[in-house]
Amino acid sequence: MRQTLAFDIYGTLIDTQGIAATLEGWIGERAPVVARAWREKQLEYTFRRGLMGAYADFDTCTEQALRYCCEALGVALEPEQEAELLRRYRQLPAFPDVPPALDGLRADGHRLFAFSNGTKETVSGLLRHAGLEDRFEDVVSVDEIGCFKPDPRVYRHFLQRANVLPVDAWLISGNPFDVIGAQAVGMRTAWFDRAGRGLFDPWGYEPSGTIQGMGELAGMLERG
Repeated sequence: MRQTLAFDIYGTLIDTQGIAATLEGWIGERAPVVARAWREKQLEYTFRRGLMGAYADFDTCTEQALRYCCEALGVALEPEQEAELLRRYRQLPAFPDVPPALDGLRADGHRLFAFSNGTKETVSGLLRHAGLEDRFEDVVSVDEIGCFKPDPRVYRHFLQRANVLPVDAWLISGNPFDVIGAQAVGMRTAWFDRAGRGLFDPWGYEPSGTIQGMGELAGMLERG
């Protein structure tokens, strides 16, 4: 049965830890630690801004999070290095299992959407650089309504843009907060547990299904 699939981008299809390779040339073995801290602070800033009603786009949150983490961890970057790092963040790689799986899902007749905290311009460029842009029917950004996941308005906005009922739409995300947010408005969900740790927030919500690789998604959809 044809389904509408909303794919989270950062950390689900695109490897945010890919930035560690750039950092490593400047700060050595501390690169993975800084990359993880940067990602965590980036998300924290979106949550805080959402609660405050003080929206600033994802690119701003990303830049401010980088500056905070560098200061907190004692990493001194030159202005040109910071600019290069932010540029590279717009050119992160896709996980290797993503392109063939998306091709298979399109061949099966499913509607594929990119659904992200990032701005449409940034996400489109990121997908283009990763060679994924033409796999998607559209890019739906939270920037269009000025709030972040997991605000319920974000998921309702996606449903409106895709012109689909919650029961006929799936969110695929590696972030439990995103999965719970979509589940709360009636969407079906696939939690992408790449690490295979099974560590999901104990909030009384369960994803419709769990996958550890993109190749498992088609089979899960068939089973409903």
